[in-house]
Amino acid sequence: MTEQPIYNDQFSARKVAVLIPTYNNAGTLKAVLQDVLSYTHHVIVVNDGSTDSTTAILDEFPHLQRVEYTPNKGKGIALRRGFKYAMQQGYDYVITMDADGQHFASDLPVMLDMVSTHPKSIVIGARNLQQENMPGKNTFANKFSNFWFYVETGLKMPDTQSGYRLYPIYAMKGMHFWCTKYEFEIEVMVRSAWKGIGIDSAPVKVYYPPAEERVSHFRPLRDFSRISVLNTVLVLITFLYIKPRDFIRYLFKKESWKSIWNDHILNRNESNAKKAAAIALGVFLGIVPIWGFQLLSAYLLAARLKLNKALVLIACNISVPPMIPFIIFVSFATGKFWMKNGSMTINFSKQLSFETVKLNFEQYLYGSITLSIVAGLLAGLIVYALLSIFRNDPVKQDQPI
Repeated sequence: MTEQPIYNDQFSARKVAVLIPTYNNAGTLKAVLQDVLSYTHHVIVVNDGSTDSTTAILDEFPHLQRVEYTPNKGKGIALRRGFKYAMQQGYDYVITMDADGQHFASDLPVMLDMVSTHPKSIVIGARNLQQENMPGKNTFANKFSNFWFYVETGLKMPDTQSGYRLYPIYAMKGMHFWCTKYEFEIEVMVRSAWKGIGIDSAPVKVYYPPAEERVSHFRPLRDFSRISVLNTVLVLITFLYIKPRDFIRYLFKKESWKSIWNDHILNRNESNAKKAAAIALGVFLGIVPIWGFQLLSAYLLAARLKLNKALVLIACNISVPPMIPFIIFVSFATGKFWMKNGSMTINFSKQLSFETVKLNFEQYLYGSITLSIVAGLLAGLIVYALLSIFRNDPVKQDQPI
């Protein structure tokens, strides 16, 4: 075996170990270990209840650190126990590799360098998914996984299913995980991103043997079902807790208010017309009768129409509680013009109530829609006129003479 002490020293100095979970990979395990041990002796193997000759193969390598148990519990448990063992041994990072021969030890220096450049990030080895012998189902599954990872974290990654990874386990102390099988590699990424741990990628090589030689413990129906259930749970947590939490944290930062004021509300590069359109949309959505969904609709439409989200949301708050009685009253008064017969004239102080709205909903509906359109257009025109008087339009300034 040829030693390369330069890498072993770097592994020692940066407190990095290579973690290899294995389950019945006797056909490839020995070659994988020989390859890895030529780069470093900091190698941890988790024998996840193998029933083949794995134990005998491990006995041939005295430098290995071993975690062994029976019966087989799944890749998620193997990785979790490997993380725990590595922490106990004083390591701050682990680089995970599969034992099936798909990953190359020659990419270890790439991952090792990422410790210096991305010290608090999970780094995922991005594979070339177009190469020879790559199973078609892998490409589809990866695109599927990438999409849901983006929904859950807002981060775009080229390969979220690669098992070749660098984990900053020192930053993951105290985290408790639920998953025990393949889906753990999704959970650990998403929940680490929620915690503020970075998620990055680095290109790595991968070998896929011909189909007749391939060994996989992935069970498509069962494992895809587990992954789908996990993504459902993670998406619910994302929209019910994580995004509101992050928004509140953002608002409570002093710098955030300055950013909102300077970059969004003032936004000197935005045209007067777009600012006026944002106000018009906000007022319209604040009055139109979609109670409970006004702010959400405002945010989504502003994003879709590429309007100033801050201005849209501010204008949408025209329907704050003190304004609601007035809006309902004017809506009823406006709706009267659409009713051929059976219209109701209400007294602002005595007859104004939600019960009145319920009993005369058609009149209120027609009136509120009309009012929202008229008020939105009027607000937009007034804002545009005022901006044209008191503010130089950056779009007109940029036009050639």
